Amino acid sequence: MSGPQWERTLRVTTAEQTHAVAAALGGVLEAGDLLVLSGELGAGKTTFTQGLGEGLGVRAGIISPTFVLVRIHPNLPDGPRPGGPDLVHVDAYRLESSAEIDDIDLENTMDTAVTVVEWGRDRVEHLSASRLDVELHRAVGGGAPGAGATTDAVLDFDTEDDDEPRTIIFRGFGPRWAEAPPMLETSQEGDR
Repeated sequence: MSGPQWERTLRVTTAEQTHAVAAALGGVLEAGDLLVLSGELGAGKTTFTQGLGEGLGVRAGIISPTFVLVRIHPNLPDGPRPGGPDLVHVDAYRLESSAEIDDIDLENTMDTAVTVVEWGRDRVEHLSASRLDVELHRAVGGGAPGAGATTDAVLDFDTEDDDEPRTIIFRGFGPRWAEAPPMLETSQEGDR
C-alpha cells in the first residue's frame, strides 16, 4: 500500500483533551472503519479508545484488552448514536504476525463495527483497503517526535501522569480517508 493520503499532528496537554479529540473523531466513524493505534506504553492509546467509544455511543467501561486480545463494546440504543456501529477493541501487543491476527477472526465484525487495534502496525493493514493510523507520543525524553526526542526508545512505565503533554499524529490511508475528518482540519503542523 502506498503512503498516507494526508497527515495531521495535534498536541494535547491533558488526558481530557486526548479523550475529547477521540470523542469528536468517534462521532464521524462508520461501520467498517479500521483504526491502528501505536505509541509507547502509557502514551494514551486506551484513553483515546475510551474517547472513541464515547463518540460512537457504545457501552462505557473500555479498558485495555491486553489479556483477552479482543473486547466488543456494543452500541447503546439510548446513546448518542442509536443504531450506530459497535466498537471492537483489539490489543495486538502479544501477536507477532498478520496470520495471528487472522486467527482471531476480525473479518466477522469488520463490516458492522469500528475496529481499533492497539499495537497493530504491520499486522492488520491487510484487513481493509482503508485505515486511519493514530500514533500517540508522550513528551518523555524532552520533546516531540522529530524534535530530537527519543519517545520511541523510551520505556517509561510511570503511566500515572495522564496530564503530561502528548503528540497525536493522524495518517489517512485508502479511499475512505481520502480527506482528513473535519475536526483535524484545524491542525497546522505536519499537514500534507
